[in-house]
Amino acid sequence: MFLPIRDDNPHTITPFVNYGLIIACAAAFLWQLSQGENGDAAVAAYGLTPGHLFGTVQSNPGDAPAVVTIFTSMFLHGGWMHFLGNMLYLWIFGDNIEASLGHKRYLAFYLVCGVAAALTQCFSAPTSDVPMIGASGAIAGVLGAYLILHPRANIRVIVFLFFSLNIPAFIVLGFWFAGQLMSSAAASAGAPGVAFMAHIGGFIAGAVLVFFFRQRGVQVFEPAHTRAFAVERRPRRGSVPESGWRKGPWG
Repeated sequence: MFLPIRDDNPHTITPFVNYGLIIACAAAFLWQLSQGENGDAAVAAYGLTPGHLFGTVQSNPGDAPAVVTIFTSMFLHGGWMHFLGNMLYLWIFGDNIEASLGHKRYLAFYLVCGVAAALTQCFSAPTSDVPMIGASGAIAGVLGAYLILHPRANIRVIVFLFFSLNIPAFIVLGFWFAGQLMSSAAASAGAPGVAFMAHIGGFIAGAVLVFFFRQRGVQVFEPAHTRAFAVERRPRRGSVPESGWRKGPWG
């Protein structure tokens, strides 16, 4: 329904760790593409298979140890849309969480949320032989933290490709989480497809853990910086936008 493109939170630090995570995911994805016909084998070797972790499914020679795949699976993706969608969300929301936690704590927080997401998915289908890949679970933890720290921050979203709109984060992220719950209820546990339980587990973990990882003095439930629901219609085809898009917090 809508596509987030940026938020209105000011940049208070250079998010080196967030940049590093994006670069690491990009490098891993390019490596996957370089495997060509062996791409599925790479996913099987470095993706997280619940049955391997719990010993209900035998792993293949050359597969990474199951515990190691909890981490390697966070940097692999199932295609361009999977990769680009995850990186967009990490780019928009990760920098502010890194600013609130600090560089080292943010890295630890991201990985812990990824582990929590992976284990949630594994416990929901412990005998599954389908490898799980993607940064979605860890990024869901970032979204959960953002909801706690900046619930009224405005997210600029493109609606139906016609115009952009300021929507408070608690609505954007609330709809996202509700979608994961409904999709999880409709999906078969352990079947190929999106790991909705990982998203749910990561989101809840992030919302809880941010209270312990945030730096001293960081406010939770921060108020809004800009006016919600301001609409900006996209220019008609052939028109030329004004020079310099940033007139204010939103442009």
